[in-house]
Amino acid sequence: MKRTSLLSVSQIVLSFVVIAISIPQLTAQTSWQQIPIPQLKPFHAPEPKRIEFPNGMIIFLQEDHELPLIDGTARIHGGSREEPANKAGLVDIYGEVWRTGGTKTQTGDQLDDFLEARAAKVETDGSADSTTISLSCLKDDFDNVFKVFNELLRQPEFRADKVDLAQKEAFDAISRRNDDAAGIASREAAKLAFGSNNPYTRVPEYATVAAVTQQDLINWHHTFVHPNNIVLGFVGDFDSAAMEAKLRKAFGEWAKGPQWKKPDIKFDPAKPGYYLVPKEDVNQSSIRMVALGATKDNPDFYAIEVFNEAFGGGFASRLFRNIRTAQGLAYSVGGGIGTGFDHPGMQRLSMGTKSTTTVESIQALYTQIDDLQKDPISEDEIKRAKDTILNSFVFNLDTPQKVLSERMRYQFYGYPLDFLERYRAGIEKVGPADVARVAAKYVHKDQLKVLVVGNTAEFDKPLDSLGPVKTVDISIPPPPAEGQEPVGASEKKPTASNPEGKVLAAKVVDAMGGLAKLKSIKAMKADITSTEEDGSHTPIQVTIAFPDSMRADVQTPNGKLVMAVSPAVGFMSAEGMGVRDLPASQKSEYMAQIHRDPIYIGQHLDDPEFSFAANGTEKIGNVTAQIVDVAGSGMTIRWFVDPQSGRILQESYDTIGRSGPTRAVTELSDWKTTDGVTSPSVHTNKQDGKTTNVSVFNSVELNPAVDVKLFARPASPAKATQ
Repeated sequence: MKRTSLLSVSQIVLSFVVIAISIPQLTAQTSWQQIPIPQLKPFHAPEPKRIEFPNGMIIFLQEDHELPLIDGTARIHGGSREEPANKAGLVDIYGEVWRTGGTKTQTGDQLDDFLEARAAKVETDGSADSTTISLSCLKDDFDNVFKVFNELLRQPEFRADKVDLAQKEAFDAISRRNDDAAGIASREAAKLAFGSNNPYTRVPEYATVAAVTQQDLINWHHTFVHPNNIVLGFVGDFDSAAMEAKLRKAFGEWAKGPQWKKPDIKFDPAKPGYYLVPKEDVNQSSIRMVALGATKDNPDFYAIEVFNEAFGGGFASRLFRNIRTAQGLAYSVGGGIGTGFDHPGMQRLSMGTKSTTTVESIQALYTQIDDLQKDPISEDEIKRAKDTILNSFVFNLDTPQKVLSERMRYQFYGYPLDFLERYRAGIEKVGPADVARVAAKYVHKDQLKVLVVGNTAEFDKPLDSLGPVKTVDISIPPPPAEGQEPVGASEKKPTASNPEGKVLAAKVVDAMGGLAKLKSIKAMKADITSTEEDGSHTPIQVTIAFPDSMRADVQTPNGKLVMAVSPAVGFMSAEGMGVRDLPASQKSEYMAQIHRDPIYIGQHLDDPEFSFAANGTEKIGNVTAQIVDVAGSGMTIRWFVDPQSGRILQESYDTIGRSGPTRAVTELSDWKTTDGVTSPSVHTNKQDGKTTNVSVFNSVELNPAVDVKLFARPASPAKATQ
């Protein structure tokens, strides 16, 4: 054992004596309040450089030379709120397989090895309103890592084995989702606040996850990943001018895609009242009181922020002081009026308490709400709340990474880029009257949906002593039985021909005019009137040169719009707009339209690359139709055939709808004969069970003279010089 010498002990004692003597002298001479404090200089966060490419891509560059590192993130419009309800979980799988599936040149496993050797990362993810791809690497490795980033962004390969693995992982998550009481409370409370069918509250099920196909992921990528849908940011040890040049070379010529449109989402909250999830394996209750909140661009936003902090935001809040500290009813309590960037947030008061104080705790929360009227938030409480918010304000901007993230977020949601600076000024202006006003405007006890997850046998009183109670069913629908296909899966999986399918396909071909007649058709021209949902009529002339060229001339109120595709090009032109290349996804969709045409499919009746598989029956009107799954030329389609006449009554197929990938249905009727070929003159098109438009073929011309120049991209008009 080491001993301290007497000399060192005496020195320590002497030091304490000196300090003890000097403190009174210092205190007597100078109070801390008398120490002059110089005026602090105004704080200005370093602003990233903002660049907008002609194709619509927005880029932010933030230099940070402290460490030899570079980080980057691309955020892309389109998230799980836009996935089809019958494929809930698609974006989660997409966000995983986008990375694990690798690129055209390297598998995901090979990318793992490549990046690990460089201590680098390239990751992908999906959320409710967006998907992201990010990178992180050493400065010296940036070029190699950026190449991987760019290939994944532009040319991912959603390999089937990784899709299968992601689905299995999703199945595992589904099986465990009811294990945690707090997780159940959060999930079910959102349904009560937003609506059980709201896209923000959808929950993946075994069947919806199983219905997701490799093609769905490809379609999603082609639909949303376009430069004008992307906000891209880089932060780190680089020169902004050099980085901008590198990015212009990589993305400057990337063709603009369709303009993303925010989905129109309806919010249909549950009725106010009491909702219960019985959970016998816990001794605590998770309580949520919820309603719709507000948005951050609401004029009330700053007053809401101060109210939230004062009422339920931390250790000094009313809820914490009165319910947890004074009454000892809760181990956690808090909440307020939630705000979202582009949709209403959730107003939520959350509490965790012992099972034996469940009803007492709900009544305690009610008392605090009532007291907002009798005892409004005081000036002292408001000052403390504002000080807490403002004193922590700088931590939103204390690193270049945070500054960049804030600016990208505001750009993504269409907010002013100085929103955070406005935030400080807005908070400073909030007074007691503002806080009292938002409390009275938003917090209404009789509008709250009260959810309890807990062990009812241990409650201090029955929950229905407060009012009628609805039990919430959280049971998990079982997975498809062994050997049973998930809903919709059989519609997408190409199947080998079977004898019955070949017979039915031959009957369709005969009803249309016979194989020889169909094979003689090299081109067709049709004058069509399309009647839209709003009742408007649009004249369209379509010219098809089989097997791979199509042009549509559309007469719009603003002039003629032309869209054309061929193996060489895909373009759109309009008066006043000039000529634009079609995005790859749109070009692929038009090619698929050619190949889905019954004439084209009929021409390939004896083509071994095409398959025709009978797959049961379905009632279409008064007819028991025979189902035929057709695959070939990179497309799949399902026919519903009248076995008597051989006519196709209905088709269903994957396509790109207004909100992304969808399963479409076309009803075919009013068959007419032209030059020995019988085809439907009325096409009623439906998506998600709703009619989107009705196309009437007024006239059809077979084998017209077609000039190949129809499908050639016209030269863009020269740009005027400044």
